[in-house]
Amino acid sequence: MSQVTIKDIAKALGISTSTVSRALRDSYEINEETKLKILNYAKSVNYSPNPIALSLKENKSHSIGIIVPEIANNFFSEVINGIDSVAYAHGYHVVTFQSHESYEREISNVQHVLSRKADGLIMSLSSKTNDFEHLIRAMDDGFPIIFFDRVPPIDNVYKVVSDNFEGAYKATEYLLSKGKKRIAHITSPPVLSITRERLSGYKAALTDNGIEINEDLIKYCGFEPKEAFNTIDELIKLQKPDSFFVCSDRLALNCLEVLKNKKNGLPEDITIVGYTNLKTANLLNPTLSTVVQPAFEMGVKAAELLFSILNAKNRKIPYQTISLKNELVIRT
Repeated sequence: MSQVTIKDIAKALGISTSTVSRALRDSYEINEETKLKILNYAKSVNYSPNPIALSLKENKSHSIGIIVPEIANNFFSEVINGIDSVAYAHGYHVVTFQSHESYEREISNVQHVLSRKADGLIMSLSSKTNDFEHLIRAMDDGFPIIFFDRVPPIDNVYKVVSDNFEGAYKATEYLLSKGKKRIAHITSPPVLSITRERLSGYKAALTDNGIEINEDLIKYCGFEPKEAFNTIDELIKLQKPDSFFVCSDRLALNCLEVLKNKKNGLPEDITIVGYTNLKTANLLNPTLSTVVQPAFEMGVKAAELLFSILNAKNRKIPYQTISLKNELVIRT
């Protein structure tokens, strides 16, 4: 069965194609009675606009790209859900790519988004990205990009983040309130914005509470399990921390696994605070208190910001950074 077109609807109702087109776009130029007649008929014959023709006419693909390091990470999947909810409400589709923490793959992802003629991009950087030329070129060509969570150190870009400094400060201060003095901080690669911001919050909380910063208790770590296990195991053996502030989902789980497999003389009341959106955090042993990011809201805000740009004259609005609050969830 061939697809019903605007011409078919116009012929069936005995009106012009321009009238049908304006009615389907909810134009004020068409009176409500005629508009309702056209809309009801279009629904009865299962009319849907041709996306290719529509994109050519409006110079829009009605799709947006999303690039994340890993979809399986619950934080990123929640952000994607937030983006998708807004995109769907605007009649848009989303196309999602994974960089798998690879700079080269991130470049390839961006090229695919551009080649698909997407109307914009929402992305979080890989842990290996320290050259932003592929992104700068796209933005210089007028392509709108919203960065979230892991953002580049570039002025005049759009960013949606959570307050990493505050979240880390609260997490560290909580551990200090429990009487902990040797708080280990296991963090992600130093190239990432979230690493620097959370480390700053950790150090500020120690300093404000009169605790000298011990660099030996701070370990940068990639996301490969073997590297994480080795880094955490070595830290435990050499430094004997009394608590941990861990900056990501995966590293928190790695830390818990090392602790479960060998205590290495650590105290029984070892306390861990993660930076995580794990749904099962309440089931873990030892218990895992967490700084929870508003991931879904972050996705919503990023998508709303992108559509503000797409709907603006010349696709230009002032550059801005939207910062959201985190929540410290204590589990005992």
